[in-house]
Amino acid sequence: MRYYITGLFICLFLASCKDANRKYAESVCQEWQHKEVLFPEHPAFSIYGKDTVDYSIKESEYKIITYVDSAGCTSCKLNLPRWASLIRQVDSISPHSVEFLFFFFPKEGRDIYHTLRIEKFDHPVCIDASDSFNKLNRLPTDDRFRTFLLDKDNKVIAIGNPVHNPKIKEIYLDIISGKESIPKKEEVTTKVEVSSMQIDFGDFDWEDVQTSTFSLQNTGQAPLMVQDITTSCGCTTVEYSKEPVPVGKSLDIKVTYKAEHPEHFNKTITVYCNAEESPLQLKIQGNAR
Repeated sequence: MRYYITGLFICLFLASCKDANRKYAESVCQEWQHKEVLFPEHPAFSIYGKDTVDYSIKESEYKIITYVDSAGCTSCKLNLPRWASLIRQVDSISPHSVEFLFFFFPKEGRDIYHTLRIEKFDHPVCIDASDSFNKLNRLPTDDRFRTFLLDKDNKVIAIGNPVHNPKIKEIYLDIISGKESIPKKEEVTTKVEVSSMQIDFGDFDWEDVQTSTFSLQNTGQAPLMVQDITTSCGCTTVEYSKEPVPVGKSLDIKVTYKAEHPEHFNKTITVYCNAEESPLQLKIQGNAR
């Protein structure tokens, strides 16, 4: 029952008050909670998508499984550096009890292979060219609901992507480490004013690195605390102070964009904090010629 409630909370958290698809999120939660995830017979795992390895799905206390197709920005969806960091963190708190399974469907081109090599992600992955895992389980169409925490019977106990959302990551770690899922103290919130929700870099040579700054002013009655800032692509990085921001003061978020090739881009920077408006969705756009 504890896991059921936790999984339900995750789904409802994703369907925040700003989410126009709340009803869809709730229906996904009801459908998938405690549902058994099925695996294709004899899935082939490889390193970097090319070197096949002798790897079989084990019987483990927990499994974290994610499915990604290559429609859209592949590196944004994968976020492999954060997955590598999470694998290390989970192994440090609960060695050998959690198996990480990655099913990638190269729907468009070879972006997945390229990203695996560029990021030097050496964890075994299944390049599922026939999309058998998705077809077998009829996964949700929304990418946010294509990552699951499974129990030893391969049944879903939590839903959501822990590398894209720090609160989901916290709940995954609580379950894995055996902490009781007790109600937590209500977070003290504040208000913020953002200097601009979108920055336009205009036209520029694609080899030139672009930088700019978003400024968040704390206009509420409590310190502003940033839990995490994620970007929708590896070509976008951020720098900011981790210290609480006093009332009346501002936090500067320096954004750096480095194009990998000529493109017109529109990227998202998501700020998770204790502001009433959280998460904040900041945008950068431009034309790297």
